[in-house]
Amino acid sequence: MRFMKEILVSACLLGQKVRYNGGSLAMDNETMDRWLEEGRVVAVCPEVISGMSTPRNPSEILGGDGVAVLGGRARVQENTGQDVSSYFIAGAEAALSLCLQRDIRIAILAESSPSCGSSSIYDGSFSALKKTGMGVTAALLRANGIEVFSQLQIAAASKSLLG
Repeated sequence: MRFMKEILVSACLLGQKVRYNGGSLAMDNETMDRWLEEGRVVAVCPEVISGMSTPRNPSEILGGDGVAVLGGRARVQENTGQDVSSYFIAGAEAALSLCLQRDIRIAILAESSPSCGSSSIYDGSFSALKKTGMGVTAALLRANGIEVFSQLQIAAASKSLLG
């Protein structure tokens, strides 16, 4: 039996109730179901792994995106005003460590999340407006050569996995 590559997947996409509101973003996807059956999926929630509770206050990135947070030019803030950047950076570092330990080269992360958004995130105004940008975990993974896809790009991730 040949070794099958593992895939890092946001835990909320797998039905785990780890989102800020205690909910999930469970998917119904044949490819993901097959990967789960094959034992290829490694679930992670960067916020939970960093020590944040579920449920927790909503958070958004102010002053940029995940790249800017990692560079100290932006911050992740709760709707209460509390700066939680350190939790988001710690969660991103834990996700990267997991990828490096297990030689994971592909991640499927929840779009729009301040951790996991791969092409869009909320704009920091807590008014449900989105902007182009990456979350903190997506940015750190990409900076380290890991391909990051959203839950809307599973076919592209599958194709990349074969390459």
